[in-house]
Amino acid sequence: MTPTADSPAPTVPATTDLQFRTVDVRGQRLSLAGLRAAVPRAQQGTVADAEDKVQAIISAVRSRGFEALSEFARNFDGVDQVHPRVPAEALAAALDGLDPAVRAALEESIRRARLFADAQRPADTDVELGEGAVVSQNWVPVARVGLYVPGGLAVYPSSVIMNVVPALAAGVESIALASPPQKDFGGLPHPTILAAAALLGIEEVYAIGGAQAIAAFAYGIPGADGEAGIDPVDVVTGPGNIFVATAKRLVKGVVGIDSEAGTTEIAILADATARPDLVAADLISQAEHDPKAASVLITDSADLAADVRRVLGVLAAATKHSARVREALSGPQSGVVLVEDLAQGIAACDAYAAEHLEIMTADAAAVAAKIRNAGAIFVGNYSPVSLGDYCAGSNHVLPTSGTAAFSSGLNVTTFLRAIQVVNYSRDALAEVSDHIVSLSGAEDLPAHGEAVTARFAAGKSADGHGA
Repeated sequence: MTPTADSPAPTVPATTDLQFRTVDVRGQRLSLAGLRAAVPRAQQGTVADAEDKVQAIISAVRSRGFEALSEFARNFDGVDQVHPRVPAEALAAALDGLDPAVRAALEESIRRARLFADAQRPADTDVELGEGAVVSQNWVPVARVGLYVPGGLAVYPSSVIMNVVPALAAGVESIALASPPQKDFGGLPHPTILAAAALLGIEEVYAIGGAQAIAAFAYGIPGADGEAGIDPVDVVTGPGNIFVATAKRLVKGVVGIDSEAGTTEIAILADATARPDLVAADLISQAEHDPKAASVLITDSADLAADVRRVLGVLAAATKHSARVREALSGPQSGVVLVEDLAQGIAACDAYAAEHLEIMTADAAAVAAKIRNAGAIFVGNYSPVSLGDYCAGSNHVLPTSGTAAFSSGLNVTTFLRAIQVVNYSRDALAEVSDHIVSLSGAEDLPAHGEAVTARFAAGKSADGHGA
């Protein structure tokens, strides 16, 4: 019989050669700051080191344009590149050659993502504050966006969907997509990436990777010698490594960004009712992404922690990307946090502010409702992060490194602006004119009040006709 998530965990032989550290905060009354310092994190200094390198890349792209992009393609990707634009025929060929099973999976993922994205768009609002006094809030899409899809150790057609679908749902009319050039595919992005873009009708695709892609989108590149340039965008979105996340931080203000979606992380809040094999499998599923990926278990059960550590050793040794997984699980960014009780566990989750947070406890939905800080929350045994990565309908471009405490995952509003519209009649303005004059005087800005009283000057109305 095939075991289910509700059946007992299978017996797994013991192994002790995996380093998966433990942070024990039981019996400690730690503040939010104390918990933030205690939970596993990547070693300090990484971001600062990346900033210098990324700033140099951005400066090179701004000053030397396509010449710099070609240089980076050669140095970082081993590709000789004349122009990064992917030809239309390459997009069509990639879609034609797509495995039917993969196409069916992508189409279902797109269908679900569209349903959720379409439901997210906020309604315009009109508020009548008095007769002839109307203030509106209208949601308007940005004109142009640049979407980044990472390459590197894996292939991410799912990230094409996660970026493109909410932009389309928002009504964005100009969409450009970038993904790293691949030496094995003639200097183009992976064909599955191209096929996913074609499936969604995206025609402007570039073979550009990393921080240089973010710079090209943010500042644009002028055309030369008959070659088309790259127009700057209004918003840049998409996940990536520490260099992509740092580039997004450095161009924020020049363009909007979704969040600093860096190297992936998962936290699992679990109690003694959780199955160790499911917890271990889910920790490994995110460790598979990158040697710097973070996998954290937060639990009040020392027995569960011991069982998970034992299972991790076996599963990590057996999985395809074993070396990568073992490095991620053994790093300072991963480990077990032992807490006194579920209340402290919830506090630790909020302090960590995970990109992905799984709840594997008794009454998981009630526990999930108490969480304040997370990019996305996955409730119960049948909602693994892998579901959200592909087919849940949710978006997997989420804030990392604790930024989920103040930022949101990619969604339709990422591509929208709320524009307030004020429409007052003469009588409606007259009703509050004395208040405006009083407040402008209190702020020592009398011209503000005079701009109002001028509209009621004797003998003339604001439209130039006689009063």
